[in-house]
This record gives sequence, C-alpha cells and structure tokens, in this order.
Amino acid sequence: MGLFGTSTTKSTEPETKIAPNRSQRAKCWEARDAFFECLDRNSIIDSVKEDKKAKEVCGGENVKFEKECVASWVEYFKKRRVMEYNRDQMMKGLQNEGAQQVAIPDPVGQAQVSPK
Repeated sequence: MGLFGTSTTKSTEPETKIAPNRSQRAKCWEARDAFFECLDRNSIIDSVKEDKKAKEVCGGENVKFEKECVASWVEYFKKRRVMEYNRDQMMKGLQNEGAQQVAIPDPVGQAQVSPK
C-alpha cells in the first residue's frame, strides 16, 4: 500500500446515528432528574468538577443517567445545570443590588400581527 493509501480494516458503510424516540427521551429525562435531585440533596452543583464526590454519593443515579441518555446529552445537561445555577445566582445578586427588570417588547411577535 502506498503512502496515501487507505486502510481496508474500516467499514465502508457510513455510520448513522438515530435520534432517541419519545420513550427513550422520557427515560433519559427521568434519569437526569433523579441524578440532579441526588446532587441537590448533597449540595453538589457541578458534577464534572466534583466528579469524585458525585460518584461517591450519587453513583447509582449517575450510572443510570449515563446509561439512559446519549453521551452528548449527558454532557449538555451537566453543563446546563451549572450555567442555570450561575445565571440564577447572578440574577439574585442583581436584585439584591436594586436592579430592576426591564420589559422588552417582542418585535417578531408584533410584526406578525396583521393590521385591521
């Protein structure tokens, strides 16, 4: 085989990924919720940074979560949990400083209203 030859050990068929169906998604969300409830009970926000502690106290829930959900979803949900916590903490801090919420009209919704 030449320098730029291809290996014959790999399959020539394209790898296809099938999206989870409704019942698979429901199982994933249930497992995620159970895992996150366990994290909440044990005051763990970031299960990635506190991986050792999370596996120690919520090992069973974590295993089920990783089994029921696609790996990319597990990563997404774990990151989203931390992001939402940080967002909520920032909002509480702003409210404590006296910040007020500003209502912003939805220009897209207004554009869709037909004149009479």
